[in-house]
Amino acid sequence: MITYWQQEDGQFIKLKKEEITTNKPLWIDVRNVTRDETTFIQDEYKIEQDHILDILDPDELSRLEDGEGYILTIVRVPIYDPQAETPYFTVPIGIIIKGKTIITICWTDCEVIKDFGSNRIKNIKLTDFPSFIVQIMNRANLNFLRYLKEINRRSTSIQNEMREGIENREIMLLLGLEKSLVYFSTSLKSNALLLQKMKSTKLIKFDEEDIDFVEGVTIDNRQAIEMADTYTDILFGVMDAFSSVTSNNLNIVMKKLAIINLVMMAPTFVTSFFGMNFKLPFETLPGYWPVIFATITCIVSVFICSWLLNFNKESESAIKKAKKLSRMQKKNVRNEKRRLKIQEKKLSK
Repeated sequence: MITYWQQEDGQFIKLKKEEITTNKPLWIDVRNVTRDETTFIQDEYKIEQDHILDILDPDELSRLEDGEGYILTIVRVPIYDPQAETPYFTVPIGIIIKGKTIITICWTDCEVIKDFGSNRIKNIKLTDFPSFIVQIMNRANLNFLRYLKEINRRSTSIQNEMREGIENREIMLLLGLEKSLVYFSTSLKSNALLLQKMKSTKLIKFDEEDIDFVEGVTIDNRQAIEMADTYTDILFGVMDAFSSVTSNNLNIVMKKLAIINLVMMAPTFVTSFFGMNFKLPFETLPGYWPVIFATITCIVSVFICSWLLNFNKESESAIKKAKKLSRMQKKNVRNEKRRLKIQEKKLSK
């Protein structure tokens, strides 16, 4: 979809192609592009095919490049799609400056560009194309921060559900959020390198006001990077903790099964030994004695099994108490050492 925008009284106005004023700056918004639209943009504005393909590549990193008669800037922005396997991800936006025309190209619908068309962003001057690019990066940083907070809230709610019971669906949701954080961190670092290059290159010229604005955008970008790294480390730790809990629960179940297996091994050995070629005990006694013997054996086995399980629980609780006491003792020793050091300092004074 190709739309044409020009600015009047600080507001963007959507126009048809035949309504465009030639002597005014023009913004061409290209989103959800088709093959015919990319071919039209390429032929109409003499854009290299390799640059169009780079913009449409989902894995393309942020960069600034000089083309033949135009300047290409690629910025990565966040996207939220609840239907996708990874709900939070990033896409590249291509920004092409050619004469009095600026073209933004994105292969999907983008909330950052949508905010510009709906006039939600203030103090935008279409006559200042470098400031327009920095405004896009600033809006991308704000969306990054907002999505990072949403990811943190969602991961916290999933963790609360996993405390009651760990299921595969919740683990897959956490893995999706973990991938989203990795995508965000990589894209933010790529945008940070782009900001550094924009300040040092001569392709885009900033005035003094724009330089201050670029510094503010750089600070917001650095803050988003730190938030993404922090949330990533927290989520990694949570995943490791829940994997340890799952392994511990499995070990407890296997331990109980091993105890039951050991208890049932003795009756199994007896019944296996007395096969068809051996005479059975109590064979000459009346018919109800073997039943009584089997019943007594089963009852004794059940009591032994329950005693072993309770003994195992008591031993585990005793070990926990011993560890707790050892920690308390270590803490008391540390406090005593601190107290002695304070007394030594007072005496030395």
